[in-house]
Amino acid sequence: MRSKHNKVSRLFCESESFKMDLILDVNTQIYPMDLADKFRMVIATTLNEDGTPADNEYNPVETGPSRADSFEYVMYGKVYRLDGDETSSDSSRLAAYVSYGGLLMRLQGDANNLHGFEVDSFVYLLMKKLAF
Repeated sequence: MRSKHNKVSRLFCESESFKMDLILDVNTQIYPMDLADKFRMVIATTLNEDGTPADNEYNPVETGPSRADSFEYVMYGKVYRLDGDETSSDSSRLAAYVSYGGLLMRLQGDANNLHGFEVDSFVYLLMKKLAF
């Protein structure tokens, strides 16, 4: 975590499992984060546990159990850009950019891990801190 602007912190992270780099804005008034915090993050196109497409309206009373139930912080946003990694000689790297109502994310890594991202599609970001 490097910069802090009132209620938002910009996290600079590296994945331990997938060799991905993440830059993510988080509302730290709602979800406080510390420098040493480790977390699990999932990007999904739906919150429905069976994988069926989401309606454009979220109503927890009508939808029943959801993927969000096992996470602590959830955002919904739109993919606005996909880029190759110009700083690397490895053309198999890709960066996906998502705006969650002005909170931004850049997820960069192996293109195989980002194959489901499409510009103008909507995605959920789900986070949960891990206990050490």
